[in-house]
Amino acid sequence: MIPKSDLITIGDNVNKIEALLQELVLQPRLKALEWSKVTKQTPNMKIGYPGQHLASLITGIEGARTGARGDDLRDGTEVKSCSRVDQLDTCNYCGNKVLRIETICPHCESTNIKRMDDSKWLFGIRSESELKLLTKDIDRVFLTIADYPHFRSHNFDVIRIQAFEIWNNTDRHKHFETLMSNYYYKIFLEHKKRNANKTPAPKNFWPFSYQFYLCNPVKVFNCIVTNANTNPTIKVDHFVDPFHDRSNIQPESMPTILLDPMEIKELIENVPEEMIVMQLSKGFDYSDIQKTARQRKLDWTELTSMLPCINESTRAYLKLRDTDIISVAKSLYARRKQSF
Repeated sequence: MIPKSDLITIGDNVNKIEALLQELVLQPRLKALEWSKVTKQTPNMKIGYPGQHLASLITGIEGARTGARGDDLRDGTEVKSCSRVDQLDTCNYCGNKVLRIETICPHCESTNIKRMDDSKWLFGIRSESELKLLTKDIDRVFLTIADYPHFRSHNFDVIRIQAFEIWNNTDRHKHFETLMSNYYYKIFLEHKKRNANKTPAPKNFWPFSYQFYLCNPVKVFNCIVTNANTNPTIKVDHFVDPFHDRSNIQPESMPTILLDPMEIKELIENVPEEMIVMQLSKGFDYSDIQKTARQRKLDWTELTSMLPCINESTRAYLKLRDTDIISVAKSLYARRKQSF
């Protein structure tokens, strides 16, 4: 998990990142917001190519001059981006589409609007060679996401931009290869057997899902954009130096709400007591969480107040779950949303 230092050629990274986000993402978005009021078209912030620029500035590694084909960065890093900003929403009353900037449905004037927050990273794997390239030949998968940190309170004036790394040739991130292999062998090939003339949908890799956390993503960048819809101000509050050994960084903690009751019970039974105790919230002890885990119907509010998250060592006791059922990712995402 040590970046190739000889390929790190971009310096003054944070200043360049802030300038790039303003010039390539935020200011063009303000123009799109203004035109959206006239055209009623979505101002959705497409983050594909800006995401690759951002990846270069965060890692310090230039692109490979290959466009949509070939390596995204000179060291072979695969870059994937998604944006949950300015997604198209739906009126719960009449079912018509509503723009994110609209507070009432333009069709029926209802304020009962379903705000969407479901963009994800897509991995297209159509052959053994593409699977091998993604899981064996390259060392790092770089993931960027733009979203709203206060989405549940409908605050769309604050945007968060994050970046994570998965070093897929290391044991720490071994589940990533399993996920991609399961998709190719259990979904892609089985679909092609049934319908050889139709290409299956790519692999959905859901941000902040159970599978995401089990892949042990390492956060290397985080910034908050305030006044995003009027006068954007960027604050970078987390940046990992491009030369830094990523194996010394703790991966993101997994929200306990993503587990099912049986997984909670198995953790309490199998994880050493001292590992659980060090993660408990202040004021609780091991007997408290044992008692909660034994309940026939798990009290999630009580549980998450005691043990809001679990670390890398604890979730090593968890299984990846079956990933050959397409509906699994959607159900996990729905459960995650309830925790915010």
